[in-house]
Amino acid sequence: MGTKTVDGTETGAEAKKEEVTADVVKADDGRAEERATDEVTAENTETDGEEPAHVTEEAGSSGVGQGAGAVVSAALGLVGLTGGWVGTVAAARATLIGQLQTSSGAPVAKQIKAVYGDAWHATALWGGLFALLALITGVVVLARPAFGAPGKPQAAWIKSVAWAGVSLGVIGLLLAVLKYSDALLALPTAG
Repeated sequence: MGTKTVDGTETGAEAKKEEVTADVVKADDGRAEERATDEVTAENTETDGEEPAHVTEEAGSSGVGQGAGAVVSAALGLVGLTGGWVGTVAAARATLIGQLQTSSGAPVAKQIKAVYGDAWHATALWGGLFALLALITGVVVLARPAFGAPGKPQAAWIKSVAWAGVSLGVIGLLLAVLKYSDALLALPTAG
């Protein structure tokens, strides 16, 4: 609400215009009597097509970026679990390099490591990289409201999808470490 000044007019962003008009009315005894009537009209203080402040604040922070980040986090988590196209290409490249560098007369253990082990490690490395990206993206999306607009709550679906991305990232990172360290599905031994 506005505040009244000394002369009775109101000021402020949501000021109301108050007009006092005097009507001259003849009373029954013939004397002129002045009666004041108040006429209150609401006046819109925004001019020139400007939007009110509360409308622009809501439109500016709709959470589209946070929602997109949450979906990207979940997608990266899935790619981290499955290996994705980049992991497949890296594994095929490692296999080819292993075949080229290993002679047919090399020991079997060396051939297995060069042809299959390096490809397995390349797949684990790329899967771990995507899982780490999913984890970081999900954490950034979840932490964003604390640094941006702390008073405005984050949409529930954004939190859910971001938590899914974080979870998939953690699982993918764990599997990548287990595959790379040969704790999960180690290479067979020759001999």
